[in-house]
Parts: sequence; C-alpha cells; structure tokens
Amino acid sequence: MRYRSIILAAKFFSVFFNPFYLPIAGLIALFIFSYLSLLPIGYKLYVVGLVYFFTALLPTWLIRIYHRYQGWSFLERLAKERRLIPYIISILCYFSCYYIMRVLHIPHFMASIVMVALVIQMACAFINIWWKISTHTAAIGGFAGCLLAFSLIFSFNPIWWLCAIMLIYGIVGTSRMIMRQHTLSQVTGGFIVGLIMSLVTISLM
Repeated sequence: MRYRSIILAAKFFSVFFNPFYLPIAGLIALFIFSYLSLLPIGYKLYVVGLVYFFTALLPTWLIRIYHRYQGWSFLERLAKERRLIPYIISILCYFSCYYIMRVLHIPHFMASIVMVALVIQMACAFINIWWKISTHTAAIGGFAGCLLAFSLIFSFNPIWWLCAIMLIYGIVGTSRMIMRQHTLSQVTGGFIVGLIMSLVTISLM
C-alpha cells in the first residue's frame, strides 16, 4: 500500500511539473520581477493564453493524436527511438509561438522565454538520438537559468526562488527515477543542459 502511494505521488509530480509549462512559469517570473509587471492585466492574460496554447495545449494534443495513431501503449511510447516525432511536434509548436510573438511585437523578454524553451527542446531532441535525457528536469534547469539571467538583468535577489527550484528538481527527478523513466545521470544531465541552454540563449538575445 505504501509503495503504491509512492508511485501515485511520483506520477502526480511528473504530470504537475510537465516540461511544457516552462514558458508559462518563465512569464510569471517576468511579471513578478521585471518592469513588465506594470503592463495591464488584460495584456498579460492575452500573452499567457497565447503562449499556453502553442507551448502546452497544442503540442500535447498533437502528440496524443500521434500516439493514438501509432497504437502505442504508455510504456512503448517512452522508448528513446519513439520520442523523435513528439520532439519535432513540440519544436514546431514552440517556433510558431515565437514567430507569432515577434510578428505581434510582443516585448523582447517575453519572446526570449519561448526561445529558451525552444532551444532546450532542440538540444534534448539532438541528445536523444544517442541518449535518453530527462526533459522534465531540463525544463526545471531552464527555469533556473532564466531566473539567474534575469536576476542579473533586473537586479533582484533570486536565492529563495532558486532554493524552491532545487527542491522541485529533487522531487521531480526522484519521481522520474521511481517511475523508472530515467536514471540519475539522465535526470542530472537534463537539469545541466536546461541550465546551460537558458543562460547562453538569454545572454545572446
């Protein structure tokens, strides 16, 4: 009974901290710590809705359709060689979101969050050709990198937020290992890749 509860908790944290939610979390951080907090609430909701549609709702829906078309079970779809098409789907959705944000002249820092998520997806897709990396912890590492980069740009103290992120990283990483989806090295590697990609991407934009 206790083991079953642990498995259920691991599944809950894996779903709750879905890697597709990275751009939304990044936008919320920007709305809290930067001058973007002065924007009207209606505009903020508009941007969040746009980003949510292209980076969470649409890729999730398209990937589910693809899995059903292939007729794969939950365990079958987790194989390394079957993750390429879902990666491509999510990359195309993220790129579309970034392109639309630029066309609509949405503030640079908002669009940079989507670009960070896009770069992390591309890096994970490339690494996945040889090695199954954790996109869950890559997303958390990406958020940590964004927080560090923006703390330097906007001069705020991120220490408590970073402590919270590291706690979440530990919980999610442990959950992925309990579910036998990843090893410790894959979980750690994902976080490091996300952290580095986000720091590099924001510094170059």
